[in-house]
Amino acid sequence: MSGKPVLYYFYGRGKMESIRWLLAAAGVEFDEVYVSTREQYEKMIKDGDLMFHQLPLVEMDGMKLVQTKAILTYIAEKHNLLGKDLKERVIIEMYTEGIRDLMTMIMSMPFLPQEQQEKHLNNIQNKSTGCYLPVYEKALANGQFLVGNQMSCADVLLLEGLLMLEERLPSILRNFPKLQAFQGRMKAIPNISKFLQPGSQRKSPPDEKYVKTVKEVLSHIFS
Repeated sequence: MSGKPVLYYFYGRGKMESIRWLLAAAGVEFDEVYVSTREQYEKMIKDGDLMFHQLPLVEMDGMKLVQTKAILTYIAEKHNLLGKDLKERVIIEMYTEGIRDLMTMIMSMPFLPQEQQEKHLNNIQNKSTGCYLPVYEKALANGQFLVGNQMSCADVLLLEGLLMLEERLPSILRNFPKLQAFQGRMKAIPNISKFLQPGSQRKSPPDEKYVKTVKEVLSHIFS
């Protein structure tokens, strides 16, 4: 492999998509290896690549990194996306974990029985408008970014989360003008604009094939 980071995951979004977003925002090129069979997954465990038998896995800087939060923190620290001091960092991480909680709710939806999905989507909408989005709208009242005067990993993941929400709930931001403006500014940043173009390594919303692959590879979880 080249000196680029190598991302091991399913051909789809899931927990790896935030890592793709953060690397892209930092201007880091990366390669990907797609896990599509149970045999691949079991070999990775046998070879000692998956510390806790979980994906995603990222190879970079001579390390094999697992656990999404640890990977995101490492990338953010390396590329100056964690604020200027410890106080900014902890606020950035609070915002980051909040939007990741919301994205986890969205990511789980395709794996639910069809009859439960509408109720789950209503729950996402209620929690978004009643809890999460007001927090970020307020945070953007006095600046272009969530924390301080430069982009952080929280801004990148917030944009990712907003776009995920709008895919399911197109009018979700109608009462959040600062989030709408934030989204426009973030999309105009060159590295992010490039990642949003067709043909980039950004993945499409999960389809039946993605759900089927995940369930087959991780059959011990879904059985």
